[in-house]
Amino acid sequence: MKKNRGVLLLHGLFWSVMLLLIIIGIFLDEEKFNVKDFFYGTVIFGIINISLFYINYIILIPQLVEKKKRYFIYVLIFIVLLGLVPLLKTTLTILFRDHVFVNLKNSKKPELTVTTYYFAQVFICGFFLVSSCIIKFTIDWFNSERIQRNLESERREMELQFLKSQLNPHFLFNSLNNIYSLAYQKSDKTADAIMKLSEIMRYMIYESNTPTVSLSKEVDYLKSYIELQKIRFKDGAYVEMNLNGEIDDQKIVPLMLISFVENAFKHGVVNDPEEPIKINIIANQKILHFSVINKKNQQNKDAQGGVGLPNVERRLQLIYPDRYKLNVVNSATHYNCELMIDI
Repeated sequence: MKKNRGVLLLHGLFWSVMLLLIIIGIFLDEEKFNVKDFFYGTVIFGIINISLFYINYIILIPQLVEKKKRYFIYVLIFIVLLGLVPLLKTTLTILFRDHVFVNLKNSKKPELTVTTYYFAQVFICGFFLVSSCIIKFTIDWFNSERIQRNLESERREMELQFLKSQLNPHFLFNSLNNIYSLAYQKSDKTADAIMKLSEIMRYMIYESNTPTVSLSKEVDYLKSYIELQKIRFKDGAYVEMNLNGEIDDQKIVPLMLISFVENAFKHGVVNDPEEPIKINIIANQKILHFSVINKKNQQNKDAQGGVGLPNVERRLQLIYPDRYKLNVVNSATHYNCELMIDI
């Protein structure tokens, strides 16, 4: 619908300018305005010009240039039209010379010859043919750009859905492993862990199916995940979460922060009260600053790695291009992830 409105607007603008030039010409003409002369000189020739414009626009360009790629035939027909249509208009002018062709010695206008008039009409016909080419190719270019943007948008959406589909099973796989460990140990915390996982999965499946969510909901999700992890560690898990700024008023893409926290639990030391996992979230009207610092667990070497952080970085590239900064410092003893997003 928008595309059709744009095409109609462009055509309407072009013909409005043509009509305006005719009206200006009438007012500037020194001769007295005559309706019959106007009909022969403007309406009939206007129909010829409009027909020439749309024969090129609707038939010749789509069929010979765009569809069949017959460029030589198109140029040949273009030249033929440029010769025959002015000849037709000149013939009509001679037939209705009293109304159209100014060749009167007592006229205040300069004398016109048939040859001069013919070449003037060649110029006018060329103007309408070239104008139809420009408008046609301009509209086609914008349509092509629009199609490319739509295809790119669909590709990005498909890739994002694929990345998200990877993230959910990845998280579920790790959580089920944790709950399995509790069940294997016959821990009394197993039921609580299953309940926490149920709450987390409810958020992942239902509430995160929107382009953005409230930052406060994402923080609540992180807190639920942390509680689930604390249930897992019988010796205790030490986490410090600091929240500052306008947490309730900001929006963020769902499931964007969890991988950083998950990575800290998976590869970090969590049972040292002197070296807790530190999570800092600062939000204002423009910037979200998120960081996770954890002491590295030298005994925990995951040969398989995971899809978490590479997945998140790719999502950041797609959703926040040129609007984020991710800084990862992997020292000998600590792992520090710092993310800033222009929200």
